[in-house]
Amino acid sequence: MLNTLHDYLTDLHDLQRIGIALARGAAARESRRIDLAAPASWEFSGFSQNGEDGLIDVLRSQLRTGNRFFLEIGAANGVQNNSSWLMTTQGFHGVMVEGNAAFSAKARRLFATNAIGVDFVSRFVTRDNAAALLDLCETREPEVFSLDIDGIDYYVAQALLAAGLRPRIVVVEYNSVFGPERSVTVPYQAAFDRERAHASGLYYGVSLAAWRSFFGGAGYRFVTVDSNGVNAVFVDPAHFDAAFLDRIVPLQWAENAYQVRASGLRGEAQFDLVAKLPLESV
Repeated sequence: MLNTLHDYLTDLHDLQRIGIALARGAAARESRRIDLAAPASWEFSGFSQNGEDGLIDVLRSQLRTGNRFFLEIGAANGVQNNSSWLMTTQGFHGVMVEGNAAFSAKARRLFATNAIGVDFVSRFVTRDNAAALLDLCETREPEVFSLDIDGIDYYVAQALLAAGLRPRIVVVEYNSVFGPERSVTVPYQAAFDRERAHASGLYYGVSLAAWRSFFGGAGYRFVTVDSNGVNAVFVDPAHFDAAFLDRIVPLQWAENAYQVRASGLRGEAQFDLVAKLPLESV
């Protein structure tokens, strides 16, 4: 429910952003020159921030079978995430989970006409309550699973897969500050808050090497990272032709472009800002 004129005006602004996202995404999707061996050529963004809409789009086109169901944790207000394109243009249903109650309520309002079969769940997800999300899902094998909570992502993914989650396509945020080789994550804190954890905002989440070890151990195949160095993509190879997967030349690692711009630092100079804070080897 809208309580103030400010709420109404901000919703109106966000509805305009949705229209722009749909138009921009449609144009970018059609203008791509896709090379199935080069994931960077797959990228486009409608609602996604870093080309994830395009990465998911091409991977979906190569699936042997799909079910048009998603689970996204860290969905924000829906205007910028990895499932809104699927919901609005591809007929997906699923579960959008967001820890910020106001953001979750806004997503429900903004996408009311598109959200047939979509649950908007306001929940701060921890390793202790993550498995309960599967009770809201019509399948434990969603076509797409996205995870981006800027914190204890590793432990949430661990809990979900242990509870039986088996998505076909996985998109997870990694923290490039930890570099390409360290297999680490932040220690578990149920109430982890990136902004309070360290003034730099660079102490959070999971390294790429840790994700590759974790998902590789679960039988997943690494596909690529996005060009901006924010997300890593994995697939369950049981749902794809081996010839397609074998052709892919992944972008093996990239530095987070936003963090470089914000900090003015690159590589180990970024890591030095958080090097004395505790990390868990995984």
